[in-house]
Amino acid sequence: MFLPPVPLTALLMTYGITGNPYKDELWPAVADLLGWLDERDLGYCLDTHIAEGLDRRSLVDTATCRREAVSDLAQHCDLVLSFGGDGTMLRSVADVGSAATPILGVNIGRLGFLAKVEVNDLTDALVQIEAGRFDTEERLLLEATLHHTDGSSETFVAMNDFVIDKSGSTSMIEVEATVDDLYLNTYWADGLIVATPTGSTAYSLSAGGPIITPGSGVVVLTPIAAHTLTARPIILPDSCQIELEVSARGGGYVVAADGQTERPGTDGLRMTIRKADYVARLVTLPGQTYFKTLRSKLMWGQGRRHRGGSTRD
Repeated sequence: MFLPPVPLTALLMTYGITGNPYKDELWPAVADLLGWLDERDLGYCLDTHIAEGLDRRSLVDTATCRREAVSDLAQHCDLVLSFGGDGTMLRSVADVGSAATPILGVNIGRLGFLAKVEVNDLTDALVQIEAGRFDTEERLLLEATLHHTDGSSETFVAMNDFVIDKSGSTSMIEVEATVDDLYLNTYWADGLIVATPTGSTAYSLSAGGPIITPGSGVVVLTPIAAHTLTARPIILPDSCQIELEVSARGGGYVVAADGQTERPGTDGLRMTIRKADYVARLVTLPGQTYFKTLRSKLMWGQGRRHRGGSTRD
């Protein structure tokens, strides 16, 4: 349920501001936002890269602005504003990390499935937030540990997915999967996706995986161009531990977390995947629903009408 309305000045939020510095649309949008916040004496802290970009463009005098890396500003801000597209949102989730500070995505990208507020609607959204008319939804995060053959290991966290994908070779790769120490299957394919409900509408969907609503408490394993037609996606409880062992048969492959971090794979690499100990918290506003986003962003069910005879929002 959404929080009940409270007086406009009752919350006095402090906003952390980050975004994709490679998008030209970012700079005037952030400059306008800072002017709006200053007029209302609302606190904010700038991602260091954003502050430096504003300085270079002489758009805003940031001399007195607090500036920090996102991982630091998330520790003491009430809400993080992430300007960009879905990729920027995924980076912001990774940067915020275990602080679990609520994040509102401001879309200056193309799709904006995760970045739900369009930049032209941002001030209206902030009025809602300052009035207490917002909620947060928790999104499952996955943690993967890569166990290399030399004995070293690395750990990564993802909100969308972990992907093992062949690279630089026409040969398929072989991925042996076990779940809670029980043998599941050996996939002979171009790769394998381990996706959260959030990531079910990303790469997994394009590879034939199902759409899974957030909060379902599951993960999905989706093979990429499997050699056998019987190798179908499978949904598993998010309480399980998944072990993957990869054989490249002389070819190359990569392991990617949310499409942001990639590592070259080596023959015999093992990967352990489980639910992370913390979640991502995404801000939702009145009128925003997952099914509405599916219809408007992915054109899901396009052309279908409800029984009243007209299309609903």
